[in-house]
Amino acid sequence: MLVPLQAGPGGLTVVALLFLVLVVITVWQSVEIVDATEKRALTVFGEYRKLLEPGINFVPPFVSATHRFDMRTQTLDVPRQEAITRDNSPVTADAVVYIKVMDAKKAYLEVEDYKRAVSNLAQTTLRAVLGDMELDDTLNKRQQINAKIRKELDEPTDEWGIRVESVEVREVNPSKDVQQAMEQQTSAERKRRAMILEAQGERRSAIETAEGDKQSNIIRAQGEKQSQILEAQGDAVSTVLRAKSAESMGERAVIEKGMETLESIGQGESTTFVLPQELSSLVGRYGKHLTGSDVKEDGEQLESMDFDAETRELLGLDDIEEILGQIDEEAEMDVEAMEQEAQAIKQGEDPADIKSPDEVIEEMDEEAPGVEEVEAEMDAELEK
Repeated sequence: MLVPLQAGPGGLTVVALLFLVLVVITVWQSVEIVDATEKRALTVFGEYRKLLEPGINFVPPFVSATHRFDMRTQTLDVPRQEAITRDNSPVTADAVVYIKVMDAKKAYLEVEDYKRAVSNLAQTTLRAVLGDMELDDTLNKRQQINAKIRKELDEPTDEWGIRVESVEVREVNPSKDVQQAMEQQTSAERKRRAMILEAQGERRSAIETAEGDKQSNIIRAQGEKQSQILEAQGDAVSTVLRAKSAESMGERAVIEKGMETLESIGQGESTTFVLPQELSSLVGRYGKHLTGSDVKEDGEQLESMDFDAETRELLGLDDIEEILGQIDEEAEMDVEAMEQEAQAIKQGEDPADIKSPDEVIEEMDEEAPGVEEVEAEMDAELEK
């Protein structure tokens, strides 16, 4: 005989609590909150259904699952890799890859773990790119290495819904032996440049010294040339003055002899004297030598003792300023030519083409007339 069960007040309370807990768990399992920086792939009974957008989403409870995908740019460190360059030099390098999930569905369905897949692909690509380059290129062409790695990663990652935004190779280090050889090469190159700069400095210093000596010798030679001309001019004037003095002394001797004759005539007993015209001329010339001038008629001034026009032209007294001016112009032209020659030497011409100061002086001596030549010309004019 069956006896019906009767639930008491305590049993109803337990059932109500269990039902309430079940309702809460069901609601909890039915609500999916997605963050603003991510998307989630929804599967029901293991079947892909859709992508859950940021915000509150309702999903079937107890039979669904979600997979989170960060939609921001992510950084992947590529471990240090060893590679052999095309010229058989071992190098090590590491890089950083910046990626972004563009299609979460592909990232979920096409690849198991997109981060690990991109990292492994970047490692192999880095070794391949370094192996196709020379050692110097791996050290100097970082941008080219980055571009090649990114290009190699673009195609496979597009199929996974991943975009490679940037690749940056952080370090490329050759082996220790290669580093020592490079340091020695750099040191030798710096020493070579230092020696070249030192040689160029010494060469320029020698050129500047030669230019200074040359200019000094040219100026000194011009001064000597002027001095010689003035000395020759003075000798010529002195010669003319000596000639005039000798002529004057000869005339005075004749006049004094005539005056002695007049004195002897005056001591005679005769009261009548006949004076020849030549004697009166001697008296006039005697008076000229005593006073330094002749008395002119009609109140004219005394005759000057300066050189006449013919003598001044013979001595070149009126041309001395012009001659000195020509010498100064020649000196300026020589200095200007020297500066042009120095400028040409600085532009790369051979310093051996520079004329020495002695050669410059010899050329100037050959062009300028000597003192003996000037005196010979003066003597010839005086003899005439």
